[in-house]
Amino acid sequence: MTAPSDLKLPKPLVFIGMMGAGKTAIGRRVAARLDIPFIDADSEIEAAAGCSISDIFELHGETAFRNGERRVIGRLLEGPIQVLATGGGAFIDRETREVIKKRGISVWLRADLETLWRRVSRRDHRPLLKTENPRETLSALVEQRYPVYAGADITVDSSDGPRDEMVERVIEAVAGYLPASEET
Repeated sequence: MTAPSDLKLPKPLVFIGMMGAGKTAIGRRVAARLDIPFIDADSEIEAAAGCSISDIFELHGETAFRNGERRVIGRLLEGPIQVLATGGGAFIDRETREVIKKRGISVWLRADLETLWRRVSRRDHRPLLKTENPRETLSALVEQRYPVYAGADITVDSSDGPRDEMVERVIEAVAGYLPASEET
């Protein structure tokens, strides 16, 4: 088990991945283990916009949302060392991806389609899944996004096991990444 005090982050940890991968749930716990702040980018976007992400999509469209998301993530990554959970599409945007790569350490929580569907089908607050066939839409998003997510600094498979096990796997992966990244 990696002792949190042994893990010194040179940059913020940025969780990326599909909706339902566990970015917020696991990110919050990793931040607590490392004794650093946790920030959810979607919550920050809603606070900045004064309305929900669903409302932003409905009133202004996805392009306006992505532009705001890019600005908020850029601002957050200028701050102190933290754990940041991003929305599923954030890393897909080239400019946002470049900011994350420059200012953070990206951690992709990778989950298979069945796991994602089981998690996201419980609620209907996902704007991108408000389609005639949300499971098919989710599948198409997985196909489109996974090749881009593969550019993350670290990949950790998300599972339905105990969250503490996921947290430990993330911390071990980050600890394993840091010495390698310091040599380059």
